Amino acid sequence: MKKNLQWKLVLIIVVIGLCVFLIYPPKEKIKLGLDLKGGTHLVLQVLTEDAINVETDQQLARFEEIFKKNNITYLEANKEHPGRFYFRGIPVDQEGKVRDLIDQYTRDWNYSFSGDKLVFSLKPATAQYLRDQAVNQTLETIRNRVDQFGVAEPIIQRQGSDRIVVELPGLEDPERVKELIKVTAVLEFKLVKAGPAPDEQTLLQEFGGQVPEDAEVVRADPKSGAQGFYLVSKVATITGKDLRTVRRGVDEWNNPAVHFTLSPDGAKRFEQTTSQNIGKQLAIILDGRVQSAPVIEARISDSGIIQGRFTPEEADDLVVILKAGALPAGIKYLEERTVGPTLGSDSVRQGLFSGLISIFAIMVFMIFYYRVAGVNAVIALILNELIIFGAMSYFKATLTLPGIAGIILGIGMAVDANVLIFERIREELASGKNVSSSISSGFSRAFSAIFDSNLTTIIAAVFLFQFGTGPIKGYAVTLICGLVANLFTAVFVSRFIFDAFIIPKPKRLSI
Repeated sequence: MKKNLQWKLVLIIVVIGLCVFLIYPPKEKIKLGLDLKGGTHLVLQVLTEDAINVETDQQLARFEEIFKKNNITYLEANKEHPGRFYFRGIPVDQEGKVRDLIDQYTRDWNYSFSGDKLVFSLKPATAQYLRDQAVNQTLETIRNRVDQFGVAEPIIQRQGSDRIVVELPGLEDPERVKELIKVTAVLEFKLVKAGPAPDEQTLLQEFGGQVPEDAEVVRADPKSGAQGFYLVSKVATITGKDLRTVRRGVDEWNNPAVHFTLSPDGAKRFEQTTSQNIGKQLAIILDGRVQSAPVIEARISDSGIIQGRFTPEEADDLVVILKAGALPAGIKYLEERTVGPTLGSDSVRQGLFSGLISIFAIMVFMIFYYRVAGVNAVIALILNELIIFGAMSYFKATLTLPGIAGIILGIGMAVDANVLIFERIREELASGKNVSSSISSGFSRAFSAIFDSNLTTIIAAVFLFQFGTGPIKGYAVTLICGLVANLFTAVFVSRFIFDAFIIPKPKRLSI
């Protein structure tokens, strides 16, 4: 064998060996998508206004502390709605000092004075940024929760401005994972103004039947053992964002509970609140439901405990949720569907059957129409498929039904490349050229057409991958892998086979 063919043979053998290594065993290396393996598909909407609400509460509490430190007096401070809060009763002679403090401590809020009322409103650009960040943080939080639970090859991606698609293939315990995702885990600690009471009417009797502007009514979670309704402060003392560490433990009755420590800033606010409100109740609220409302017996700095009638599994799940991070906003489920494993198995069987039938039919046609030269195309086609699955295994891509469609289209493109080459060779032979020069001219003249068609299709597939959703991305991945492999097999490998086994006997070419 000529030296220039030896390195080509070594390269082809290395590629084949590497692909076999990456693929074997296929059941472990090739990951199947939701439509092939079964599982759960969810579409969530992020309630981005919740993030604005939390930011407003924190900013209000922050300026209350700033004004107190700088001896700025006022009669009332309250939130009007998410993105807007006010201070009433600020003396006119302190207005200049207030302006200096606001300019020093924030650039994200507009403010204006109307008489003795100072109104803060969140800047539109900042509000949009917070909404966008809420969606991105929710996506990462859900991904962290699912990863800690151990779901293999989940698909979690953003869709549109405020939606997230979650696909969890092959779940053994789908209900528990769905519950893990559904729990928004908005954790808040708020001072109790009244309660518990059996109903809202009884709770609000001492307030004239109306909810005060600086308070809200929250219902107890029956699962936790707490009962009735509570009137709590609108502004949270600390939230899930202030948690530093979380672990499962037990309470004083040896029941499962969740222990936590706070960040320095959260610990400072928690210590200040507890030291000033000894003897009062502090409600621990998870997802808008009171879990417990213990009495503050002493100043607490940087640690605490969340109690409830938790089972060990529920306590573990809550730890996972809080470790992964509380969702910055609530979520609403727009769509939920489950693909059973039987349907997934049928899809695998039918998809593989259709793929094998198409490959077999193409092989038969190529050998029948191009005779011995058709065997060359068949070998290149088999190697093409081997490279596709090897690339998918290396990049940890997930095979889906649209992905199988992409593979079948790639087969068609690979055959098309061989057809272009073979027809060029036929034309050269018909013009009276010998076998060696006909093969060389056939490959050189067909190469530009093959390269252009594959490159333009790859560009289109890249855009499909970049801007498409899950099924479209699956299709684009296998198509891109197939087209790149096609450039190697149809041109490089096929030419090597001609040079190594056919050109040495140049009198006649069976094509």
